[in-house]
Amino acid sequence: MHKYIKITLFAVLGVFQLALAQDDEDENEIGTETVTVTKAYTPTISDAFKIKSIPNLNDSIVLQKKKIDYSIFSVPVASTFTPAKGKASAVKKTPPPILYNSYASAGGGNPANIMAKFHTSRTIDRESSFTLGLDHNSSRADISGIVLDNIYSKSKLDASYAKRDRDFRWGADIGLKHQLYNWYGLPEGTDPVTVAGIEERQNYYMGEAGAHIDVEDAYFTDASLKYRRFWDAVKSGENRAIFKTGFEFPVGEEVFGIKAKVDYVNGAFENASLNDPENTAGIKYSHLQVGVNPSLTLLRDDLSLNLGVNFVYGLDSENSDSRFFIYPVVTASYRLLDEFAIVYGGIEGELQQNSYYDFVEENPYVSPTLTIAPTDRQYDAYAGLRGQLLPNLSYNIKGSYTAENGKALFKLNPQNSFRNDEKGYYHGNSFEVFTIDGVTLGDDVKTLGIFGELNVDVNRNFTLGINAEFYDYSTETGNPAWNLPNLTGSLFMDYQIGERWYMGANLFYVGEREDFSSQVVQNVQPSEFPATLIALDGYFDANAHIGHRLSDQLSIFVKAANIANNNYLRWANYPVQGFQVLGGATYKFDF
Repeated sequence: MHKYIKITLFAVLGVFQLALAQDDEDENEIGTETVTVTKAYTPTISDAFKIKSIPNLNDSIVLQKKKIDYSIFSVPVASTFTPAKGKASAVKKTPPPILYNSYASAGGGNPANIMAKFHTSRTIDRESSFTLGLDHNSSRADISGIVLDNIYSKSKLDASYAKRDRDFRWGADIGLKHQLYNWYGLPEGTDPVTVAGIEERQNYYMGEAGAHIDVEDAYFTDASLKYRRFWDAVKSGENRAIFKTGFEFPVGEEVFGIKAKVDYVNGAFENASLNDPENTAGIKYSHLQVGVNPSLTLLRDDLSLNLGVNFVYGLDSENSDSRFFIYPVVTASYRLLDEFAIVYGGIEGELQQNSYYDFVEENPYVSPTLTIAPTDRQYDAYAGLRGQLLPNLSYNIKGSYTAENGKALFKLNPQNSFRNDEKGYYHGNSFEVFTIDGVTLGDDVKTLGIFGELNVDVNRNFTLGINAEFYDYSTETGNPAWNLPNLTGSLFMDYQIGERWYMGANLFYVGEREDFSSQVVQNVQPSEFPATLIALDGYFDANAHIGHRLSDQLSIFVKAANIANNNYLRWANYPVQGFQVLGGATYKFDF
């Protein structure tokens, strides 16, 4: 046994000795080898093998599912429950308003005021329609302290036809008007004998006809033609014809437009001016204007710019005088803050055609002895800011400066005891259009104006607005700007009270004006007539109305005018009616 143990120990020691000898030899000698690379190493990824989610079943024993048969033992059960039938839920819809093609309105009140209106719009077919309108307003009351008749009446008839085709629209219209006024504004202290012999009534008549066409997607855009005949009860008559047309041509992203206009007016007055007592001949006038207005319109994201010029040729046939005018027509607007602030401005001019009809519309108490001539509006320069401070609050502020040569200004006619005309308008109770030396119309006036406006839409049923404008005038002759106010303002309100009631109000103020009254003296120049300067006080007026809809077709209303009951003077010597109330009804129907 000991012999085998010795042999084993010697063997282990021998192996250990050999290992140590080998380590010593490796530490003393380092061998070298040469490696030759024949191809760059390109690693590859082997395809992935998807592990099946359900492994194959390789079992020698497969169990078979046993088929099971089910059966139900049904027993009837008595029940008294009866389910209710369901109903579909519907959204409540507001019925659309019923629209009628006609309405009639009539009313009356103090002092002996009458009004009546009728309007109908008929559809002939899908492309054409016809409208007809009648309007009458009159008063037969007497104003306190007035010795002459002061009744008035206004009646108007309008009819039109319109047709729409695929690429254009066209139509025609006619109009008739009658107005009755009285020259009742006598100066204080007029002799009663003179008053008894005055024929103060004046009647105005007007008839007009016109046609128009508007074209889409064409160089030719529109054209219109209107003819008007105007005359009165003292053998005065006037004709006026106006033709307008327009063209547009695209130039890149801009639009080049051309507008043309021909405006002709002629007429005659039976009697001469009241400023010339020695002249018994009548007055004739004839003025032709031919104008061309080329313009270039540029539209950018926030900028709108129109660059144009107006060329006008004016001919005065009665005086064999012709002139050529050039006016600027430049307008622009720029959005500073979207809808909150929009800056706008421009400078525009025109040769304004005046007419007897236009003067009567502004002042029905003019005498039929007027000088008619155009007004040379050299320029109207303005700049402003408008926008919306809140979604329901909008504003507009504007400043302007205007230069006009021959501006038409109304001034009292002189008291003339040497005339014996058919009508009694020469007792200081009518107005002339101011002239210089009886030849040149009006005065050269420069006007500085400042305008401000606020509009509030509290909700869809209530709106409120207020505006005011201040003027400062400078005349070439040094005279006041006759009968022009330095301050005007107004406030208006409309309120829909529920579904049936509605109301509104309108308040306005007109500041002081100045006029000139003179007495004609024989063999004396008009500039030397004894004269008195008249200052007309500013006045305030308030009007209101309220109405109730009894049904979709019938409603009643009440209107009040001059609520302050102030017989203020709109024109010198012409007080207006005091407090007035008028009630009536409106009926809508299909006709």
